[in-house]
Amino acid sequence: MLLQRRAVFALGLRMCSTHVTKGPLTDAARPSSDVSEFREAFAKAKHIAIITGAGVCAESGVPTFRGEHEKWRKWQSQDMATPEAFSRNPSRVWEFYHYRRELVLNKKPSAAHVAIAECEARLRKQDRSVVVITQCIDDLHRQAGSKNVLKIHGNLMETRCVSCGEVSVNRRSPICAALKGKGAPGPDVADAEIPVDKLPRCDERDCRGLLRPNVVFFGETLDSHILTQVEKEMEICDLCLVVGTSSIVYPAAMFGPRVASRGVPVAEFNMSTTPKTEYFTYHFQGPCGTTLPAALARHESEVF
Repeated sequence: MLLQRRAVFALGLRMCSTHVTKGPLTDAARPSSDVSEFREAFAKAKHIAIITGAGVCAESGVPTFRGEHEKWRKWQSQDMATPEAFSRNPSRVWEFYHYRRELVLNKKPSAAHVAIAECEARLRKQDRSVVVITQCIDDLHRQAGSKNVLKIHGNLMETRCVSCGEVSVNRRSPICAALKGKGAPGPDVADAEIPVDKLPRCDERDCRGLLRPNVVFFGETLDSHILTQVEKEMEICDLCLVVGTSSIVYPAAMFGPRVASRGVPVAEFNMSTTPKTEYFTYHFQGPCGTTLPAALARHESEVF
């Protein structure tokens, strides 16, 4: 299994692990929850990598693929996010993503988003760096003010043409006339069965190809250029935070453990322990919007 997961990291293949059952941590494997100790590590760090997941966005009201939003209509949400699903029924998949787009367009950054952005801006003036490596496909990190963001799973507010490959920012609401008022998630809602030629189409001259959300579906490979940048950050960071992620989606689930294997302190901020908690130096339990701002606040040693 370990070799398989290393291969997944190397290939950049997005996968969700089904091996998520985990017993209680032993004392030997239990990370520290000492905030003052973490703050000392934070004060010394020059290159901080912050890996964020759906838990950060959930505090802004963005639904995740688990919990109460595990299903959309009668299907598993995760099953809508595959290339096979889009190929079989692009209308249904576009309804699913249109629903999510409309939700995200009305959301604001959470306290965790703001804390990360303010930390980046403050440390930049001290010649220290903060990079956000996010699994989230919304744009809330940038809305909060973060500048150095690597979006490994793509961007919900971008489209990609399946014919010419053109990628464009697209924040139109609705994204096309046929999707107006569509995408309701209730279990008894029928598919709209929108004809393919009425779905979002490419604006490039002489193309008019079918558009898809510019996100990484499960089973697809991550953008190799972004993955290269992530690997570089994993090698140079001297402090890593893993924030609001279940640590079951690969290859992102291996980012924190990979940093920890170099002897670099890694701090997890999450509502509960995860399959990767035992690899980390620190674990702070609770809402990220509560735990993270205090952890990233100005340290007394910082130069004003």
